[in-house]
Amino acid sequence: MSQADLIFIDMCRDIINNGFSSEGQKVRPRWEDGTPAHTVKKFGVVNRYDLSREFPILTLRPINFKAAIDEILWIWQKKSNRIRDLNSHIWDAWADENGTIGKAYGYQLGIKHKYPEGEFDQVDRVLYDLKHNPYSRRIITNMYNHADLHEMNLYPCAYSMTFNVTGNRLNAILNQRSQDVLVANNWNVVQYSILVHMFAQVSGLVAGELVHVIADAHIYDRHIPIVEELIQREPFAAPKLVINPDIKNFYDFKVEDFALENYQHGEPVRKIPVAV
Repeated sequence: MSQADLIFIDMCRDIINNGFSSEGQKVRPRWEDGTPAHTVKKFGVVNRYDLSREFPILTLRPINFKAAIDEILWIWQKKSNRIRDLNSHIWDAWADENGTIGKAYGYQLGIKHKYPEGEFDQVDRVLYDLKHNPYSRRIITNMYNHADLHEMNLYPCAYSMTFNVTGNRLNAILNQRSQDVLVANNWNVVQYSILVHMFAQVSGLVAGELVHVIADAHIYDRHIPIVEELIQREPFAAPKLVINPDIKNFYDFKVEDFALENYQHGEPVRKIPVAV
């Protein structure tokens, strides 16, 4: 069975059984009816995924693989903050009158910075170092720019990546300040696993380990019954990730260059209430 499912099941059980409830505290999110959206949370959750063994997509329920890739390309490849550059509508609620999400996510990655080797944005700096200085311990990106937070329509949740080469394996740490576990956990895992695979392929490396560090991993009160049903399901075997081997330039990747073979999964989870 899929290790990603087992990690997810264990994490959810730990949060539900041992987590801290925000009941009685003042919280910002609200349900559509105006009721405070409380959570049960664990601080400092760390999950490890060996990308050389399997692709860590949930089989307990389907994950929209193509849409997840489209969003990660929007942020990291297009470096865009314009919702029209995205093929889904997941960011529409955060768009301003200009159709952007402000100076958030992809906007930050596209800002150029000066280095002794030249001027690069954050993505091109990663690509440069993986080619010219792969054993550097300084291959880091960060979207949490305090100078621009007031112009971001949403502060970045998954905000930092640290890349590290060990032998011929490209490993990475994803840092996330906050996560709605039911809605976003595996979505982010899928996205950043794909990102590691992309950077590895164009750098002559193989994908190694993704370590996902979540400061505030929470399950909303109205999500608990959904999660409890979900983690009782029987996982399937992990599918095989197939990437177009002809792509050698990071900026040439398209959604169609990725596929999953034998992706079996349980029934979709429908009508998940969303707190805003």
